[in-house]
Amino acid sequence: MRALLQRVEKASVTASGRVVGQIGHGFVILIGVTHGDGEEQAQWLARKAAGLRVFEDAQGKFNLSIRDVGGSALVVSQFTLYADTRKGRRPAFVDAAPPEIAEPLVQRFAELLRAEGIPVEMGVFGARMLVEIHNDGPVTIWLEREAGQEG
Repeated sequence: MRALLQRVEKASVTASGRVVGQIGHGFVILIGVTHGDGEEQAQWLARKAAGLRVFEDAQGKFNLSIRDVGGSALVVSQFTLYADTRKGRRPAFVDAAPPEIAEPLVQRFAELLRAEGIPVEMGVFGARMLVEIHNDGPVTIWLEREAGQEG
C-alpha cells in the first residue's frame, strides 16, 4: 500500500456535484492498493500516519502528530499512485489492485485510523472526484508498506 499525506489547513472532496467529505486542520491521505496488500499493510500505514510528527510545536519544530493537534484526515482512494510510467507516455495501472480488493482495504485503513483516535472523512471509491486541498507548509510525505516488508 502507498499513501501520500499532505498536511492541510482544510480540504474537501466533491463527487457528483456534492461535498462528500471535508476537514479542517489535518491530513489529506491519498491511498493506493496493490496486489498482495492486506491487513498488515493497512495497520502499519494507519499507525504510521497517526503517529507521524510533522505538525509544528510552539517553537516551529516538527514534534507533534495529527493526534496531538486534534487534526482530522480526509482519505481518498487513488489507484494512480501505482502508475507505471516507464514506457511510452500513457501510464499503465496493472500494479493497482482491482476494485474488489482495493475498496475493502481503503475502508479498513480508514477504520484503523479512526481506532487511532483520528476523525476521518472519505471520498467515494471509484468516483470521479474534485479534491480541494489547502496545503499547509507545504508538507507532503510518502509512506509505503509492501507485503513482506520488515520494520
